[in-house]
Amino acid sequence: MPTGRLSGNITQDWEPVVLRRTRPKGADLKSTKAVNQALRTGAPVETVRKATAGTNKKSSSVAAAVAPARKLDETTEPAGLERVGTEVRAAIQKARVAKGWSQAELAKRINERAQVVQEYESGKAVPVQAVLAKMERALEVKLRGKAVGAPAGAK
Repeated sequence: MPTGRLSGNITQDWEPVVLRRTRPKGADLKSTKAVNQALRTGAPVETVRKATAGTNKKSSSVAAAVAPARKLDETTEPAGLERVGTEVRAAIQKARVAKGWSQAELAKRINERAQVVQEYESGKAVPVQAVLAKMERALEVKLRGKAVGAPAGAK
C-alpha cells in the first residue's frame, strides 16, 4: 500500500458546474434603469398608460358598487335631520332678551357651551329634548309641544 502520494492516473469524475445569472424579476424589468438599458441596446420596449394613472379616480367596478348602496341609503334613511324650528328659535331669543341675559349667560345657567345656545338660536342645531328641557326651566317658557313661547306655568 503506497503511502503519501497516490500513484497512477488521476481522473476527474465530476462534471464542471456552470453558474448562470438568474433571470431578472418583473419589478427589475420595470425600473427606469432597465428600461433605459433596453432602449440603448435596441431591445423592444412596450409602454402602456393606465386609464386612471395620475388621477384620483376610482376604478369603475368600485364606483359601480358604491352607487347602489348610496341609493339604498337615500331611500331608507331621511335626507337630513330636523333642525330647530323658527318658532322655537324666536321663543328662545325673546325669552333670553326679556331676562336680560347674553347667550353665554344662558349657556352657563343650563350647563352647556355658548356655542350650543348660539346654534339653537340660529336654527343650526338638531333639537335635543334634554337641552330644550333645561332651556325651558331656565327661561320659564315652553319650547316643546303646541304652545311654544307661552309661559311655562300655563298649559
